[in-house]
Amino acid sequence: MRSKFLTLISALLIVTFALTACGTAATPTPTQAAKKQVEVFSWWVGPGEADGLAAMVKVFNAKYPDITFVNAAVAGGAGTNAKAVLATRLAANDPPDSWQAHAGQETIANYVAAGQVAPLDDLFKTTGLNDVLPKTLLPLISKDGHPYSVPVNIHRSNVLWYNPKVLAAAGVTANPKTDFKTWDDFFAVCDVIKAAGKTCLSLGAPWTAIHLFENVMIGTIGADKWSGLWTTPPTTDWAGADVTKGLANFAKALSYTNADASTLSDWQPASKMVSDGDAAFNIMGDWAYGYFANPAPNGLALKPHTDFDWAVSPGTYGVFNFLSDSFVMPSKAKHPEETTAWLTVAASKEGQEAFNPLKGSICARTDCDQKLFSEYSQDAAKDWSSNVVVGSLQHGVVAAPAWATKITTAIGLFQASAMDTAAQGVLQTALADACKSDGTCK
Repeated sequence: MRSKFLTLISALLIVTFALTACGTAATPTPTQAAKKQVEVFSWWVGPGEADGLAAMVKVFNAKYPDITFVNAAVAGGAGTNAKAVLATRLAANDPPDSWQAHAGQETIANYVAAGQVAPLDDLFKTTGLNDVLPKTLLPLISKDGHPYSVPVNIHRSNVLWYNPKVLAAAGVTANPKTDFKTWDDFFAVCDVIKAAGKTCLSLGAPWTAIHLFENVMIGTIGADKWSGLWTTPPTTDWAGADVTKGLANFAKALSYTNADASTLSDWQPASKMVSDGDAAFNIMGDWAYGYFANPAPNGLALKPHTDFDWAVSPGTYGVFNFLSDSFVMPSKAKHPEETTAWLTVAASKEGQEAFNPLKGSICARTDCDQKLFSEYSQDAAKDWSSNVVVGSLQHGVVAAPAWATKITTAIGLFQASAMDTAAQGVLQTALADACKSDGTCK
């Protein structure tokens, strides 16, 4: 009896499977469909930067609720760690859907030259970006007339942040906003600060030394000669007396910095030395404003002009040393529609007005509402439109990555040396050689 029952069951199963095979395949339910997503790669993880990204993502989520934003940010100021991770992914043909890249040679001589990013002519047309971006910025994101990245902001590199209370306690009477016409003016104040038992100029992770280098050089040789170092061919001699003087000032500036700089995790600890009263000054981009002023947990909630203040770095009155963060689309985009959605928000007035007030930057667009911005950013916007504009080395504007790497290596070796006159000569020779091997001196 049991045998007959099993035989009957087997027959029924065979019929069932046969009918299933002949019928229509099961249709996946909506929840089974692949969910749309966009993976965006940046280095905005730390305090003072993450808030800005979160604000833009909020705009994106409201406009595209069906697309999941995947935040693939990698910690490390100026992208030092993120760029290494990105290079590995690009080499493996596994690009994120979009990634952060500095406008200028970092993008054009790197990602564009390697064919790793797609032109964005259609997106620029649909968003009207050509009509609202500064004419000085468009050539830095374009090649052969085609734009390759969407700029989201304008940052200023040459900002001197300081603690007014530290200056007052040390008896400093010089006004950083007007009295640091030369680096010698600044060094005279550093001697007073040092005598009071404080660090004069705080410095952070190794990349911040390159940030300091560029602003010391600009403040020493001037805007025109700084720009002349990067032209093809250079109109400023890397082996000349102007650079020699700049390197001497750089060495002296380093002598006033904290001894533990190389052990600090990033730029924020050096900025916090100023807010905590352990140091008088710090030269850092205006992303530091967001860190100082934004509320906790990502900001220090400090009061401008009381807890901290700002001026331009010594010798750079009337000069705006700029950089611009932008986003690109890979040439073989896995999710082109989703990437276009992200870039559309990044390009938009709403997206940039949400992002930049918290980031400490000003919009790349020229039509943002200035009333949304801090006193600092409103001042920066005025300077951007009236100052002599030069490009940053550390932040990708003026030098191709291979050249910038040679410069960074040479400066790192210099910092590990006695930094005396002989070492300055070795550094200058290395800089001149880098221009010949990887720069525009060829």
